[in-house]
Amino acid sequence: MSRLKKQERQLQLAEKLNNTPFLTDEELANHFSVSVPTIRLDRLELGIPELRERIRAMATENNQEVNESLHYDGFGELIDVTEGKQALSIMKTTQDMVDRSGYIDPQFLYAQANSLAKTVMGVPVALAEVGNIKHKNPVSVGTNLIAKAEIVRQRGPKYFIWVTIKDKVQEVFRAKFIMESVDTRG
Repeated sequence: MSRLKKQERQLQLAEKLNNTPFLTDEELANHFSVSVPTIRLDRLELGIPELRERIRAMATENNQEVNESLHYDGFGELIDVTEGKQALSIMKTTQDMVDRSGYIDPQFLYAQANSLAKTVMGVPVALAEVGNIKHKNPVSVGTNLIAKAEIVRQRGPKYFIWVTIKDKVQEVFRAKFIMESVDTRG
């Protein structure tokens, strides 16, 4: 890609982040063939916040606020929840999550997905009756993982919930759960 003039680069930067808001400054710098500080200055001039703030802004779009009274015992930080519909969380991977292979142990990805699925149901205790999970890519230490849970269907007391976990824009884990609240079991 040949060098663009500042104004044109900033227009393309704004458009690119509008379409793919999870891109890091480093990825944008590579795309536009400029330095990371140049991207940061462009973002500041355009009033575009850093990655974490962009994720928060997306989560609270349409004036949806996180229910502060909601108790979340999950892995990661709960960013947004629309009970009965969808929820969003972020988890930063740490050294204590690493397995013998040097990557994050998949149990932590499952824990983030499972806890977010329970949260979106809006019940204190739920069981995953069926879980179809797929660990798609290894995850390194220091990675911010973005999980989104969505209730795709409900049949009686059973909730069909799909959870995806992404590292920036690449999906690293997905789960399809059929869950039921313990309160509805006889």
